[in-house]
Amino acid sequence: MGEETSEVVLLGNWASSYCTKVELALKVKGIPYKYVDEDLRNKSDSLLKYNPVHKKVPILLHKGRSICESQIILEYIDEIWDHSPKLLPEDPYQRAKVRFWANYFDQKIIPSSYRIFQSRGEERKKAAEEMEEILVVFEEGVKEGFNEKFHFFNGETLGLLDIVVAATSCTYEAFQEACEIEVFTPEKMPKFFIWVNNLKEHPLVKETLPPHEKLVAKLKSIIGT
Repeated sequence: MGEETSEVVLLGNWASSYCTKVELALKVKGIPYKYVDEDLRNKSDSLLKYNPVHKKVPILLHKGRSICESQIILEYIDEIWDHSPKLLPEDPYQRAKVRFWANYFDQKIIPSSYRIFQSRGEERKKAAEEMEEILVVFEEGVKEGFNEKFHFFNGETLGLLDIVVAATSCTYEAFQEACEIEVFTPEKMPKFFIWVNNLKEHPLVKETLPPHEKLVAKLKSIIGT
């Protein structure tokens, strides 16, 4: 569409997987942007100005206009900068399926990880088992979208669902270390496990994910272990 990209700013937070999603999408599409890391304990005037409803990140500023909520931002990026690679499939049915499972990931899997954070002892173990069950459903639901090597859901490039999964699940080792519990196992979800570990090796994912030790420390400070 010939949109100018010099006026793209991302207000984010280094530890937020929702912000990582947006960074990955911008990088996959090759869109230059300025990144501003926000202190969520002391929110800036810009954050409050551009997201007065939810008062949270990520916020994408494009030509001075704000777009909020990570899933909405990803689709906006794909629509405005409509060159290849596309984040969503061209086929309407396949596009609907990707949206469905991306929403499932955000609405089921991420909240289940919060329940692990908020619990202790046997309750944490039960929460981890519940998360495993949700992940197995997800794996079964998306398995037809993998290529034969379970490489990327979008073929040879990162698509929207790859980005959603990579931003959260590729830090599973930090999550498990901080919570002192194993959730992601190749025995229970082999295809998902291969997919995540392949995503971890993608250059854009490797450069965008937060440092392991820094994230472990951050997660431990949240859950108090």
